[in-house]
Amino acid sequence: MTDGEDVVTDADEITVLIVDDHPVVRDGLRGMFAASPEFDVVGEAASGPEAVTLTLELDPDVVLMDLRMPGGGGVQAITELVARGARSRVLVLTTYDTDADTVPAIEAGATGYLLKDALRDDLFAGVRAAAEGRTVLSPVVASRLMNHMRTPTAPQALSAREREVLALVAKGTSNRAIAQELFISEATVKTHLTHVFAKLEVKDRAAAVAVAYDRGILG
Repeated sequence: MTDGEDVVTDADEITVLIVDDHPVVRDGLRGMFAASPEFDVVGEAASGPEAVTLTLELDPDVVLMDLRMPGGGGVQAITELVARGARSRVLVLTTYDTDADTVPAIEAGATGYLLKDALRDDLFAGVRAAAEGRTVLSPVVASRLMNHMRTPTAPQALSAREREVLALVAKGTSNRAIAQELFISEATVKTHLTHVFAKLEVKDRAAAVAVAYDRGILG
């Protein structure tokens, strides 16, 4: 445990803010937590913006956050709370377990990620862990995140025009000469090269040409 980490002991009541756009879900969760003296539901929100407002106002230990809500999503709310320096830990509770949902939420600053089919005891354990600042992930989400980390990001493909510009660069052609040959401005040539450098993850013309030959883009 690191110095300065917020700690909630077993004797403390864990305060919880429930965020979900479905009233029946909020009611069910509130009833579940109300049955345990360990938790205190201090509020409910139906959208991301409302969650941010109530979190800053009520300062709960844990924000139980859904992701996809019509009034504003959970990822944006998590990002805003982190930017605002909120003390509260965010535990995502949702039905969605795709990479498009899990990765942005964790990257935004969520402490944990559980699915709505979690058992009551697992949910309670997750809230306790989140309140203590410990990461908690459902097995399915943990597996997806591991696969995501192990899978290399596919390189971005160059457009036809970017390949034309790069081919001319490989021949030692200047930006001005490239502009004349392709009937575009020098500024446009520079823009294409900026995109090429970013896609190939290089910083100069020579490196771009070398990587392009290595990947079979040229030659």
